[in-house]
Amino acid sequence: MAYWLVKSEPFKYSWDQFVKDKETFWDGVRNYAARNFMKEMKKGDQVLFYHSNEGLEIVGIAKVTKEFYQDPTTDEDAWVVVNIAPQKKLKNPVSLAQIKGEKRLANMALVRLSRLSVGPVTPDEFKVVMELAGEK
Repeated sequence: MAYWLVKSEPFKYSWDQFVKDKETFWDGVRNYAARNFMKEMKKGDQVLFYHSNEGLEIVGIAKVTKEFYQDPTTDEDAWVVVNIAPQKKLKNPVSLAQIKGEKRLANMALVRLSRLSVGPVTPDEFKVVMELAGEK
């Protein structure tokens, strides 16, 4: 299993809306690096859900439920989506400030590639985020 992080601006698509929807396809990605990461996602992979611009924090854990396919919101062949479903809201959201202040997360893609809306998370980074969130 691999780990990933997706970003969403809460006013466009929040964790709460995601929970109400029960599942969604992750569309609108128009960056080739982020798209390539989505192509690597496998069913069952875990995904950290990050509120960008407002909040600036990881708020929940989702799971990939369907691997990449053509983005239905565009006719351009270059773009893909994956389906994800919410799994768990974090006990304590993990802020960007906490992440940047944690030495063990200094190389996290969220910090190094801050403009990407989809990025990888290593197993060790995932464990540290869960620790910061007060999760087992």
